Amino acid sequence: MSDCCTPKGYQQIFSAKSARGEAKRFRRKGLDATSRRIADLLKERGVEGRTLLEVGGGIGAIEIELLKAGIARAVNVELTPTYEEAAGELLREAELADRVERRVMDFVEAGPEVEAADFVVMNRVICCYPDMPRLAGAAADRTRTTLVMSFPNGRWWTRLGLTIANFGFRVLRVQFRAFLHPPELILATAEQHGLKTSLNQRGLVWQVTALERTA
Repeated sequence: MSDCCTPKGYQQIFSAKSARGEAKRFRRKGLDATSRRIADLLKERGVEGRTLLEVGGGIGAIEIELLKAGIARAVNVELTPTYEEAAGELLREAELADRVERRVMDFVEAGPEVEAADFVVMNRVICCYPDMPRLAGAAADRTRTTLVMSFPNGRWWTRLGLTIANFGFRVLRVQFRAFLHPPELILATAEQHGLKTSLNQRGLVWQVTALERTA
């Protein structure tokens, strides 16, 4: 990981306080629009009895939605421990804690202890990590069937917004940066690991993609 993003920096941005706020909104409103799109994409492929690996799932909202829909088990890999308390509370409230394993580690550095799953999800994660090829490659390698990702779409207003945000981080001395990795390179990286793009939709800010394991 580059010097621009440190454990302290991630915990400043993705704090326990922000996790509690996300959990509160999820209890009140359910999934946000991008997360709903991802969950629906996987439901369309049939989730009954399947396994899910989510990288950077935060409070685990997508996992809860898919577990209720029939996913058998889920694993969440989180870079910072700040989400664990809020995520655990949501799982206990939904009576799903025994079907989810949460791990705190750098997914890129994870070894065989993080196993492959039928479905792999990375929702708004790639833009928070400097080494896109290793992250996308690690996710693709652990995908048995479908990898679904969302990331900034690369439009001019998205580039401008991230530039302003990063300027603010520098001024405030926050050890975190957002990254606008070229969408075409993200997809090309996953395809180099044996996947084929089946869906590629650019929204106002977020681009949602699905890639399938080829025979």
